[in-house]
Amino acid sequence: MRLVALARSFRARPTLPETTGPLQFRCFQPDFAPRDPDAKPKKYKYPAFYDPYGPRPPPSDKIIQLAERIAALAPEERCQLGPTLGERLRLPKLQPISTEGLDLGSQGGPAGASKAEEKKVEKTAFDVKLEKFDTAAKIKVIKEVRTFTSLGLKEAKDLVEKVPCVLKQGVTKEEANDIIEKIKAAGGVAVME
Repeated sequence: MRLVALARSFRARPTLPETTGPLQFRCFQPDFAPRDPDAKPKKYKYPAFYDPYGPRPPPSDKIIQLAERIAALAPEERCQLGPTLGERLRLPKLQPISTEGLDLGSQGGPAGASKAEEKKVEKTAFDVKLEKFDTAAKIKVIKEVRTFTSLGLKEAKDLVEKVPCVLKQGVTKEEANDIIEKIKAAGGVAVME
């Protein structure tokens, strides 16, 4: 009994023909032809360009005459042809594509124009910088700095002693002017950047 169990445990997985059935190997199929190892790969002829619609019939005589008449027009008249056809056929107007944020290189005209627009854009966030202060009014300046920042006494003192330094960043123009007036009243000189 033990020997039978032992013999069954030694038996490996089922052999391939038992698993796949007879003649499942490709080389055993009747139509199998082995590939010649010395054969060169087949070369296929590809078209010069891919046309998904297949060959087209030649244009009619009416179309050829129309093309010749368009080619004979003056360049100014040819420029008017596209918009006129668009109106006549009631085609939807094309929306301009924004190139904002795209780097068009040195040749891109719109990139230069966008840089000029960026310069015209008014600044909305300002930094307040403490330039100098009167040494006699140092304590008043420190107290004033503490009112509009969330710094403790020691941090405000260290900040004021590191003149010139930025007191507050990213504030509106009105808030920056208010801070500058308060610093000026306390005996310091602050500027807006």
